[in-house]
Parts: sequence; structure tokens; C-alpha cells
Amino acid sequence: MNIKISDITLREVAQRETNMLSFKEKIEVAKQLDKLNVDVIETAPITNGKSDVLFLHTISPIVKNSIISCPVELTEEGVEAAYEAIKGANKPRLHIIVPVSTVQMEYICHKKPDKVIEMIETLTKKAASLTEDVEVSMADSTRAERDFLIKAIKTAIASGAKTVTVCDSAGTMLPTEFAEYINGLYNDVEELKGVALSVECSNDLHMAAACAISCIRAGVTQIKTTMASERCPKLKSIADVFRQKTDSLGISTQINMTVLDNAVRNMSFVSGDKIAENTSFDYGTGGIIVEDAVFSKDTDIRTIAETIAKIGYDLSDEDVNNVYNEFVKTANKKNVGIKELDAIIASVAMQVSPTYVLKSYVINSGDIITPTANIELIKDEKVIHGISAGNGPIDASFMAIEQITGHHFELDDFQIQSVTRGHEAMGESVVKLRHEGKVYSGKGISTDVVGASIKAYISALNKICFEEEF
Repeated sequence: MNIKISDITLREVAQRETNMLSFKEKIEVAKQLDKLNVDVIETAPITNGKSDVLFLHTISPIVKNSIISCPVELTEEGVEAAYEAIKGANKPRLHIIVPVSTVQMEYICHKKPDKVIEMIETLTKKAASLTEDVEVSMADSTRAERDFLIKAIKTAIASGAKTVTVCDSAGTMLPTEFAEYINGLYNDVEELKGVALSVECSNDLHMAAACAISCIRAGVTQIKTTMASERCPKLKSIADVFRQKTDSLGISTQINMTVLDNAVRNMSFVSGDKIAENTSFDYGTGGIIVEDAVFSKDTDIRTIAETIAKIGYDLSDEDVNNVYNEFVKTANKKNVGIKELDAIIASVAMQVSPTYVLKSYVINSGDIITPTANIELIKDEKVIHGISAGNGPIDASFMAIEQITGHHFELDDFQIQSVTRGHEAMGESVVKLRHEGKVYSGKGISTDVVGASIKAYISALNKICFEEEF
């Protein structure tokens, strides 16, 4: 029996109040999970608008093997928004997470049981009309009224769900109890034999991995894992069990065991563990910079040069000196973090004659239309047009520029921040593009956030063009 692994690392880290992952680090997590052949990569729901959508658009073409599963807001509009964000993925999945215990129904979605059943039916049918791959998770299902849970599961399956997940959100189940619980569901819900039954085990009793294995022996075909916390079975713990007990358990998995240990090391930064106070790097991360690393005016050029290399840049000695000189000017006023260092690199390193110059841009956007961007660039004294739609004005603008160049570049990082206040406030954007393993960054400043982002993208693009003509 093949067991699918659905990893919820990205969903979990989004719930943190501290030690959040950067845009780049989240992309790295998705890449590593895809290399591992994890069956499903679960993302966070779309709560931060443009940045969340941009992240989903970025990983969709990168992830080749895994399903990208996006949780939906519990409205039909939320289902549509999630689908629009991941429809470009090789394997998109819509994930509906519905509370089914009395306490969670009342305090989370403020609905009575009959209304929750209606919601499950409506949202699942809507999702199934957009994609064949729909998962419905029954949050806090181990505390739900049995008859209601059975009705909820049957409704989800009848409405088009292909995967149903039961969750021990309260963390009360022992391995033997969870196995009995799963056997009971198979006996009570005949329809479960036609879909994938999945479990999300809690580690509150430090038995999440044991519970997951017990559920597998009871017949489930998908389990949730994580790299981010202790609340669910750790991916490596489950993979190690599979590696040792495949034959005796009669199971198989798509996990690429040959790259497991290396991938786990490369993703160790997601645990949120702090490093020594005076250390800039977590050396166990395979080169990923800790997001809150800071540098003072006493930091020497060697440390800055090493940092520049660690975050993906390949600069000449002259550019490193330029960056360090600008760093010292800033560090004499305040400590410098990774994002500030990125902005300095974008400003002073790899300054080249522009291949492309922005002539004009027109953005159409609103709450009832699909955002579009009409970009005009000048190259070799000729005006080139690009028009594209997107899930937001910035996304549409970047796609219009790609249309002009005829090339897609991996968006390694994207930052927007205000540099002045008031009605005429200036916005600063830093865009980092990755091409053939190297990172190129550009910075743009404008009273218009979209304009700043376009200028930053073109700045990074010109640095790529200096080395390879497009």
C-alpha cells in the first residue's frame, strides 16, 4: 500500500508570531520538499493578499513533482481566489478545512451544525468544479459528535472530495485509540473506501509518529508531517520508520530516501531555534541566513563578503568593496539586517549600462476586474510593448516584462517598504531574480508601489542582460 506524505510546514510557519520565514526561505522549503518527492506541499491560506499570491505564483512553476495544496477561505470567493493563485501549478489541490466539533463550530466559524453541513456541501462542490483534486479536513474531528462527523464526511465525499482528513486537534489520542477510531470510521462510512482517508496527528502526548503508524495499519493512505514544530509527526521520523519497516508494514512511499538527510539539513532553519548571539549564520542550514541576523559598524569586510556569498550573490572584489563602503555608512547610524544589506547590494553592486529602460506603464486594477499591466520598455532605441493579466498589479507587471524579454526568471525574493511618510510617501522595492544559479538584485523607488516594483525588476533584469543578452 502506497502512503502519501502531505507536509504542512509552510502552513504551520505562517501561524507563528515570531521567527517567520522570509520569502526566499519559504521558496527553499518548497524546493527541498519537491526534491524529496513529498506527495503534497501544503501552503498557508491567502491572508496577506499580494505577497501570498505572489509566493504561490512563484512556486507553481518550480514545484515539479509534488501537489501544491492551498487552504481556502470558507467562502465561495475564497475558493475561487485560492484556485486562481495555484491554477498554474503542475498539480493543484484545493484544501477546505472545516471545524466539526461543537466548540470549534461555535467559536471559529460561528455556525450551527446544519449550517456547517451546508457550507461543506457548497464549498466542496465549488472547489470540485474548479479542480478534480479536493481535500476536506475535519478540524477537531476526534471531539466531534459521531453522528455529525459521519454526516459531514459523507457530505464532503458526495460533493466531490477526493481526500478526507480527520484531525486530532486536541491531542488526546493514543496510538491504539486512533487505530480503533479509524476502523470505526471505515465501518460507519462506506464511502470512505472510494477516497483517500488522511490523518493529522497531534504530538501533545509525544506520540504523533506512533499514532500515524497505527492509523496506517488501520488503513489510512495519507498522513501529515512537518519540519516546523513538534505538533505533528516530523517528516524525518516518519521517513525513518518507512525506511526500516517498509516490508514488515507492507507499505511504500514516494519519498526519495537518498536525499532525505541532506534535505532535512537544508531545511533546519524552519525550526525557529535561535543561534548564538554573535553568530551571523546557522551553519546547519546549508547556507541559509537567519532572518534576524544583524551587523554593526564593527563588522569587518570579510564577514560581509561571506554574508554576500551566503545569500546567493557572486560579486567581484570591486563590488564587494563598494557594498562594504556603503554598509559602513549605514552601520555608523544603525545596525544593518539582511534586508538592509540586500538593498545596499541592489543599489551599488553590479552597476551596468541598462539594456532595458522603462518608458511607461499603465495599470488597470479594481475589485471587479482582473488586474492588467501594459508596459513599454526601450531597447536599442526601439519601444517594446508587453501586456499581461495577473492576480495583482505587481504580478501582472512582472509577467508583462517577461513577455517582452521572452524569458521567465525565478523570483528569489521581493520586498516592499515605505521610506517616507505622508500622502506623497516614497515606497522602496527590492527584487531578487535568480538565473543559472546566480542572484541578481535591483532596487526601485517611487511614490507608487507598483512603479517601484517595476523599476526594481528592470534593474535586476539589466544586470542579467549585462552577462547574457536577452
